[in-house]
Amino acid sequence: MNETHEINKTIKADTLTIALPKGKLGTDAIELLQKAGYPVESLETDSRKLFFAYPEENVNYIICRPTDVPTYVDYGAADLGIVGKDSLVESNKDVFELVDLKFGACRFVVAIPKKRAEELADEQGHVSLSHFNHTRVATKFPRVADVFLRDQGVQVEVIKLHGNIELAPKVNLSEMIVDIVSSGATLKENDLVPIAEIFSASARLIANRVSYRIKHERMQELIEKMRALTKEETESGDQNNRC
Repeated sequence: MNETHEINKTIKADTLTIALPKGKLGTDAIELLQKAGYPVESLETDSRKLFFAYPEENVNYIICRPTDVPTYVDYGAADLGIVGKDSLVESNKDVFELVDLKFGACRFVVAIPKKRAEELADEQGHVSLSHFNHTRVATKFPRVADVFLRDQGVQVEVIKLHGNIELAPKVNLSEMIVDIVSSGATLKENDLVPIAEIFSASARLIANRVSYRIKHERMQELIEKMRALTKEETESGDQNNRC
């Protein structure tokens, strides 16, 4: 009996399959699931094992790249998924976005070399995107970059890269970049400065549209738990900030 058969056998109608991302986002997702009372014993998002089954609780987990989570959920291979808003928007998949889980916070920005920003800045230090009409932008998120810049009336050639976006302006591959940042330290280390913010992103709970109808009662229980836990964490953080 092969592994695929074993996996299919565990995916029953009353089983909830959840797609989790690798990396720090996945670790935070496991912590939240544990608080919600879901089985997480031996569950890891950074191991070679990619499928975890908990038959007694009727729960399975799929471990995949963050950018693939919306695809697994959209096609019904997973009923639910936890994914960053950045990957969700870029994927443009037809899924339900249910809960802002508040962790994994980052923001999308347009950034250019610091020297170029100093040359173009007006008296208030603002750099207009209009200076970059008919130029090139490098990004791992071509849809986000194209939609935002087009909405700003800026026509650009979008160049998709899979990593080290900060290198592109240094070697004249592009005049600017669109990327996600958290602290901004990587931009600073590469002499880049943000000139426009696109939107803030954090982890989201998403659902397959058909699963949401068929398994609504079971899903709703987890959704309400996650909403309550997220609200509790947010209020706790606000309280600590006031202390």
